[in-house]
Amino acid sequence: MGAVNIHEESKRFALEIIKLYSFLNKEKNEYILAKQLLRSGTSIGANVRESKNAQSQLDFLNKINIALKEADETQYWLELLYESNYISEEQFRSLFNDSKIIVGTLVNIVKSVKENINKNKI
Repeated sequence: MGAVNIHEESKRFALEIIKLYSFLNKEKNEYILAKQLLRSGTSIGANVRESKNAQSQLDFLNKINIALKEADETQYWLELLYESNYISEEQFRSLFNDSKIIVGTLVNIVKSVKENINKNKI
């Protein structure tokens, strides 16, 4: 697998989360967990997008760290939805695997930026 474009991947993931939110509302009459999932799952891409216009490396790092926290929170909501039988194993695995790719990419970005910041301090 090649390098992940975090901007494209986080947007594509947000669109999948929106579809799941709609499914949970219409088919499962589940609103509370679905809303939490929608908020965190779409916030990943929003923060990644904001990072494009960061005013400094520290500002960029802050936005990416927020996206990482939102991705981790999204995994939590996916786990709850699966373990409470609102979503199938197939739905869970597909979205959870996508979220793991996003988390891994964001962790790598954070590490790289921190190394760059520390290198520039010397």
